[in-house]
Amino acid sequence: MTVADTDLTRASATELAALIRNRAVTASEVTESALARVGALDDRLHAFVERTDDLARSTAAAVDAAVERGDEVGPLAGVPIAIKDLIATAGIPTRNGSPAYESWVPEDDDVVVERVRAAGAVILGKTTVPEFGYSGVGHNPISPAARNPWNPELTPGGSSAGSGIAVATGMAPMALGSDGGGSVRIPASLCGLVGFKASMGRVPLYPGCRDERFPGVSSWETIEHIGPMTRTTADAALLMSVIAGPDPRDRHSLPAGDVDWLGCVSEQAVASAVAGLRIGYTPDFGYMPVDPEVRGVVDAAVGAFGELGATVVEVDAHIDDPQPHFWPIVMADSDLVGMRRLVEEYGVRMSPHLVELVRHPWSAEEFSDAQMARKRLVNQMWKLMNGIDLLITPTLAVPAFPIGTQGPELIDGRMVDQGRWLGFLSMFNLTGQPAMSVPAGFTAGGLPVGLQIVGPHLGDAAVLRAAAAFEEARPWTSRWPEVVHGG
Repeated sequence: MTVADTDLTRASATELAALIRNRAVTASEVTESALARVGALDDRLHAFVERTDDLARSTAAAVDAAVERGDEVGPLAGVPIAIKDLIATAGIPTRNGSPAYESWVPEDDDVVVERVRAAGAVILGKTTVPEFGYSGVGHNPISPAARNPWNPELTPGGSSAGSGIAVATGMAPMALGSDGGGSVRIPASLCGLVGFKASMGRVPLYPGCRDERFPGVSSWETIEHIGPMTRTTADAALLMSVIAGPDPRDRHSLPAGDVDWLGCVSEQAVASAVAGLRIGYTPDFGYMPVDPEVRGVVDAAVGAFGELGATVVEVDAHIDDPQPHFWPIVMADSDLVGMRRLVEEYGVRMSPHLVELVRHPWSAEEFSDAQMARKRLVNQMWKLMNGIDLLITPTLAVPAFPIGTQGPELIDGRMVDQGRWLGFLSMFNLTGQPAMSVPAGFTAGGLPVGLQIVGPHLGDAAVLRAAAAFEEARPWTSRWPEVVHGG
């Protein structure tokens, strides 16, 4: 398979938006390039479960007409975007990777979809997810398994699996993902991207996990986040500038105005982003097994922050392992009664690990113990962050692994449960802190490795500035998967 290189599919969203506004290229030309890339690669990689070619072309034509008239257009006018299939899209099927929703076409957009449409973005389609997002990998019972563009025999991660593939291959310069336990940051790490989970409440959620009418969909109530997946930090800031801000339908949403998203990635902001900061680094939180090659890549990358003028210290984190308490919190956050009805009707076709979770005889004691553990974690993390400005960890304990499992059972010579590789992530969903995965480098076998930058509660600007400074010091956008070149 050969995919011809084109400047348009390699351009960033920020660059494309400017080119379209300045009439250097039309939105229709950009859209046709994106659709051609999807057509060339998606049968192999399975990024999309629903393509919206006609909608994309009509949106692009409307943008071109507005530009031709001299109208003021939105900040994403003509920029292609992929939407995770857990995010509701009015008039477009939203299957959630589940047989229970195979024919569901929402009547309403999620808030973030309302906002990207209003900003002029061109929706290319809906992207592959595991069933209801209850997994860190990219396969579900109703569509082909998503494949990592760096090695199609391996997982791209999940649950924003298809979104990661789309951005990593230039099908779209940006995508919307959701992150209830790492689901933006996992594919960002495994596919070599930027993935940002902002502070809880920065990006409003509705209907999604706030709508009680849809069991399975209405999950992750107190830990879900929606965020950007992009190839550059500037593009992440651009998308955040569109989707962030309060909405009265989400009681958790935060007031706008304290973060200048685009200002965070300005040349002036980046130049002094980390100088003088005290940055903590933990390679393992004292209990996490980590693949030695991953640790080596991240150890080397962390040095960039010292070169930029920060004081980097390895911290003794004193953080209890939250992983045993994660699923009780998820299930307490979800419509467990409604999901059990779905299992009764569709269980033989549903994902076995999800059915097992739903059928587990959860007790009040399990839920209560998990909530107390969450409170301890919040307090422990506050004490840790009180002595540093930012925290850096590996994003994941391993690089990409073969499709067909939920995770490796052996890490650095230690037998582990299949979720252990995700141990750096869900704690920041439980605390609500901002966390961003950025590319740190590659293994000897050419697989991406991510580095996670974490800020204190509401410290989103500091995270974004530090990520932009790291990108400038260790640029990554020139390297593309071989499949893009015809491998």
